Amino acid sequence: MSEARPRFRALLETFPAYKPGRIPSSATGRSHKLSSNESPHGPLPSVTEAIAEAALGINRYPDNSAEALTAAIAERFGVPREHVAVGCGSVGVTQQLLEAVGEPGADVVYAWRSFEAYPTLADLAAATSVRVPLRDETHDLAAMADAITPHTRLVFVCNPNNPTGTVVHAAELEAFLDRVPGHCLVVLDEAYREYIRDAAVPDGMLLYRDRPNVAVLRTFSKAYGLAGLRVGFMIGHEPVAAAVRKTMLPFTVSCLAQAAAIASLAAEPELLARVEETVKERNRVRETLASDGWKVPPTEANFVWLRLGDHTASFAEACERSGIAVRPFAGEGARVSIGTPEANDEFLAVARAYPRRN
Repeated sequence: MSEARPRFRALLETFPAYKPGRIPSSATGRSHKLSSNESPHGPLPSVTEAIAEAALGINRYPDNSAEALTAAIAERFGVPREHVAVGCGSVGVTQQLLEAVGEPGADVVYAWRSFEAYPTLADLAAATSVRVPLRDETHDLAAMADAITPHTRLVFVCNPNNPTGTVVHAAELEAFLDRVPGHCLVVLDEAYREYIRDAAVPDGMLLYRDRPNVAVLRTFSKAYGLAGLRVGFMIGHEPVAAAVRKTMLPFTVSCLAQAAAIASLAAEPELLARVEETVKERNRVRETLASDGWKVPPTEANFVWLRLGDHTASFAEACERSGIAVRPFAGEGARVSIGTPEANDEFLAVARAYPRRN
């Protein structure tokens, strides 16, 4: 028998697979998952009903073009249907974008640290990542503009930034966009847009309209509470949206996801009331941490960021012993999602007892 083995891309030998947020375990039986920025609220009754009704037809393939969902998104944001592309969560649309622009010799620019899927998806698309260090825990847009070359195909601006929660404001973002050449696509990743309360943060849906090289990513996973169904979307000018639709894996947005997303848009006022509860808890958690001596950057997302350096692993372990899962980034810091008041209180107790302040 031959000892030859199947051959795979050399990249996979050093490729770090995506690691989802940990599910906590606890000897006490109580546990809280604060590692994945999920909504602590279950689906609304109207959304559950839409899912149940759609489930009756799961013997059929979903609408690959997501016509009804596309129409609902276009109506909600006041954009042409041709400007909308959907995918398997915003990370799925990110992969579609990178597949559309990526090839050997193409560069992708983004801040670092930012959303951890950017480098892996760029690698898979055969693009070269150009990472620009954060400044004061947020995007250094001037440095990012300096990093753009004729080889740059795409720039991600994650606003609010994941995992730091920090934002860039309208004036600095518009000044940055003015410097970006027309051949380079700028993607405003606004997965946490609904949690923003800083009026100086621009809405990408308004910015993109007069800029053909700007597109906006949104998701139903966070504020809308549909993380388990995986549906996100991009809004950009027709050539951009058409390219993204071409690279979508067929039938990747299930009929259940489409129905739930449409129902969620219809129930938006009720959903946004829940978001307001999370925002209030976010502010309480950050203020409590600050009063206990922690340095916590201002956050406009549904999480807080603790710059812990070499203490990151031990802090995550302390949380784990109390049945709380956070998201550690080795040697850098920990991102902690905002959960229920009970979960937040238990996390704050661990943070208060931890012997080291950042």
